[in-house]
Amino acid sequence: MALCAAATSPPAWAHAFLDHALPKVGSTITQTPANVHIWFTQDLEPAFSTVQVVDEAGNRVDKGDVTVQSGDEMLVSLKPLPPGKYKVKWHALSVDTHETDGTFEFIIASQ
Repeated sequence: MALCAAATSPPAWAHAFLDHALPKVGSTITQTPANVHIWFTQDLEPAFSTVQVVDEAGNRVDKGDVTVQSGDEMLVSLKPLPPGKYKVKWHALSVDTHETDGTFEFIIASQ
């Protein structure tokens, strides 16, 4: 009976990890995207989840208008950006109160 319960139980982990992003993690693009859109493996608590985009000097280049959509998606608009390397810093609090953080980069290449 214990074996049946273990086989049908949901996974024990419950953290919101980065699933995928646009622009893609580590990608090189040729123009400024309108926003950075990231998806997580679990629903997020909007009041305590955030994302920032910074340039190589550490200056914030997003518009600060972070929104959580469809429960597991986070989005922030970008200002027009020149070619360069940009870092996305995110902090997620899943609805079951587990916190995760991470970063990834993308590059805007000159055309």
